[in-house]
Amino acid sequence: MPIPFLPHLRSGAVATALMILGPLALPAPAHAQSAAVLYERAQAREASTRRSASPSVDALRTAARTYENIVRRHPTSGYCDNALWQAAGLMATAYGISGSAADRDRAEAYLDWLKNEYPHSPLVREVDARRRELAPAAPPSRPAPAAVTESAPEGTALLRKVTRTALPRGDRIVIELSHEVAFRGDRVENPDRVYFDFSTSAPAASLVDRVESLSGRLVDEMRVGRHEGRVTRVVLQLKGSPRYSVFPLYDPFRLVVDVESDSIEPLAIEAVPAGAEAVVAALPVSGPPPPPPAPPAATSKGDYSLARQLGLGVARIVIDAGHGGHDPGAQANGITEAELTLDIARRIEKILKEKPGFEVVLTRSSNQYIPLEERTAIANRGAADLFLSIHANASRRTITRGVETYVLNFATNPEAEAVAARENASSAQTMGTLPAILNAIAANNKQDESRELATIVQTSLVRKLRARDAAVKDLGVKQAPFVVLIGAQMPSVLAEISFITNRADASLLKQDSYRQRIAEALAEAIVKYQASLKKVTTLAVGR
Repeated sequence: MPIPFLPHLRSGAVATALMILGPLALPAPAHAQSAAVLYERAQAREASTRRSASPSVDALRTAARTYENIVRRHPTSGYCDNALWQAAGLMATAYGISGSAADRDRAEAYLDWLKNEYPHSPLVREVDARRRELAPAAPPSRPAPAAVTESAPEGTALLRKVTRTALPRGDRIVIELSHEVAFRGDRVENPDRVYFDFSTSAPAASLVDRVESLSGRLVDEMRVGRHEGRVTRVVLQLKGSPRYSVFPLYDPFRLVVDVESDSIEPLAIEAVPAGAEAVVAALPVSGPPPPPPAPPAATSKGDYSLARQLGLGVARIVIDAGHGGHDPGAQANGITEAELTLDIARRIEKILKEKPGFEVVLTRSSNQYIPLEERTAIANRGAADLFLSIHANASRRTITRGVETYVLNFATNPEAEAVAARENASSAQTMGTLPAILNAIAANNKQDESRELATIVQTSLVRKLRARDAAVKDLGVKQAPFVVLIGAQMPSVLAEISFITNRADASLLKQDSYRQRIAEALAEAIVKYQASLKKVTTLAVGR
């Protein structure tokens, strides 16, 4: 019998970076349906199932589906890697009881899903060992589509693999290449189809014929072909006028195309067992009624923003650690901005995870490069309520020090212009996009709430850091056209936590306790901002 999978604590690994090329309207999830709540329900379901001396195979399969449901509904959540790991463990146990190849295949499918879609999760390194535990107990499982080992000319990306998996209301097509290349896509009619052109690339010879068999519920036909200038075109012929969205994943480079329609019946795998609902959602039957919600606080200007008028709250937080990968950011006095911001982001995540009412997503959880535009897309696609981008400042004047917080707008002074120019240096935008960028900045309808959030962040940073070093300077709340904030559909700010070019600031930033103090200041600002919008009542539920 395979070794049972032991529950892991949530790793905090983020579902890898997403960039939307086509709009996908997703309603902001209710708190009762957040990934955190669904994961707690799934854990309770698994614990209840495993407590039985001889759990039934059906109960184990049902418990696995509750974990799968989290990934289906919240594919960008940090809970996804753990959910797939636990689902695989449940199906491994089911296979040990039933001996059914279908149960073994399902366990392996969950492991493959984890490895392919969340490659930066720390659980990935354990996947191969878990697969080996499954292999000897039964005949080999149905093989996954094999990666093509053909080579491409030097400097040319090889289009290695195209796969299709089912979504609750459609199909997911994953196009894998040997390395990242520029691409463009569009949708045309008669017949309705979407195409993607990958520059400087070539398809594997054995892939062309195999792709034609990958039809699905909304994808009627697929084709791969060569075009002039070493361009490879992939065409998805659609049926039923579905919507589609596109985003890349990395290591290896893949383009993910989700084709969905609300007009088709959802797959059964989307369902959540009714019995799990009561674990978290049930309120006491007896006792006094809950107290009425407290009114929100006025803004710093003494008025009530639209968010406060509508009674909107904050639950899902996206924390963006600036730079990463081949973009280290500022470097001075033995400090690299990319490493510093990631360390701070992880500390904030740990603090907020211990507080009720928050779900935290990191745009990156390792030293990887995420395009600026893609970071905002992660927050938008995940229906985030707040976006905080963390950076460290730099100046040619090494005596300059202090902290400052930015909101999106046009810069009003040379210092803000210089900061924006430095932080936007890695943007892939071209001059042709300038009109759209100007319109996006001018149309920013979250400016008031972003400025309120920035004021709270700046105040919290100054207060917390001055308690350690009275010489910390308050450089205030400013505005600048940061690409990472453009298009954010939620209150969003960028915090410059210190100047690494200043020796005094740098000396402090090397201290673990000072980094923790910065993280605490930013986390406290988020909590305070949440409380200023709407008081949250938390119920303790027995387990």
